[in-house]
Amino acid sequence: MQVGLNIPVMVPGLDRATILEWARRIDRGPFSSLCAGERINFPNPEILVTLSAAAAVTERVRIFPTVIVVPLHAPVLLAKRIATLDVLSAGRVVLGVGVGARRDDYIAADAVFDHRKLSRLEASVALMRRVWHGAHVVEGGDGPAEPFPVQPGGPEILMGALSAPSIRRAARWADGLNGFSFGPSADEVRFAWDTAREAWQQAGRAKPPRLTTGFWYALGPKARAQLDVYLQRYLNFMGSDVARTIAPTVRTTSADSLREALRMLADLGTDEVVLVPTTADPDEVHRVADIIG
Repeated sequence: MQVGLNIPVMVPGLDRATILEWARRIDRGPFSSLCAGERINFPNPEILVTLSAAAAVTERVRIFPTVIVVPLHAPVLLAKRIATLDVLSAGRVVLGVGVGARRDDYIAADAVFDHRKLSRLEASVALMRRVWHGAHVVEGGDGPAEPFPVQPGGPEILMGALSAPSIRRAARWADGLNGFSFGPSADEVRFAWDTAREAWQQAGRAKPPRLTTGFWYALGPKARAQLDVYLQRYLNFMGSDVARTIAPTVRTTSADSLREALRMLADLGTDEVVLVPTTADPDEVHRVADIIG
C-alpha cells in the first residue's frame, strides 16, 4: 500500500515559504503522492494554484487533487487547468473528483446546488476527457483547448463516492474510488471496497478499481487538542454540536494508532492512503516519515 500526504491547506497560517517547504519535504520523503482538497468559501488557498506551485518544486511524487468539486467549475476551463498541471508536473497528476456537500461553496462559486449535481459531474468529466483527446468543443473555433496532458487521454480519475449507489455509478466511468474515513473505520472502508470490486466486475471493467482513501491524524503530546480544534473549525458548516459529536470518532492521535490504521487499511486491500495533517508545521513531514519508514 502506498502512502500519500496532504499539504495542510485547511490549517491557518500557510504562506509561500511554508507551502513550498511542505512540497519539497514530501517529495524527498517516502510518500507516493502530494495531495490537497478543495474548498471555496473557506480560509484556504485555491487548490490548483497551490498544486501548480508544488509541481514546480517537486520531481517525483504524484500531484493529487483529492477532491475537485467539479460542478463548481466550467468543464472545458477545468480540463485546460488540469492539463496544464499535468504539463507542469511532467505527467504526475491523479485527479480526484466529487460533488461536495457544502452549499456555501456552491453559492460562492455561483453554481447550482441541487439533486442533479452527480449527473452534471459525470457529463463534465465526459467533456473533459473529450478535450484531453483533442476534440474541437467550439464549432468554428481556433482548434482544441490545449495544452494536451502529458498522460495520453488525461490523468487517472478517482471518484469521491461513499454510498453504494454512487459507487455503482462510478463503476461506469471512473478509474477508481477516493474515499475518506473519519476513524478510520474498518467496516466503512471494507463496505466501500467490496461494493466497488463487485460494481466494477458487473460493469464489465477489465481493470479493477484503484482504491484510495484518507483520514485525519495528529501527533505529539497535544494531539487530541490539536485534532479537536481542527475538526471544530473544518466541520463548523455542519453546526458546532455536530462537529463536537464527530470529533471523538476521529481516533488517530498517536504514532501507534497511526501505524494501526495503516495496517488495517493495507489488510483491506487499499491501494493508497492519503494522510491529512492537522498542523502547518513542516516538521510533521519528518515525523510521519519516521513512523511509516
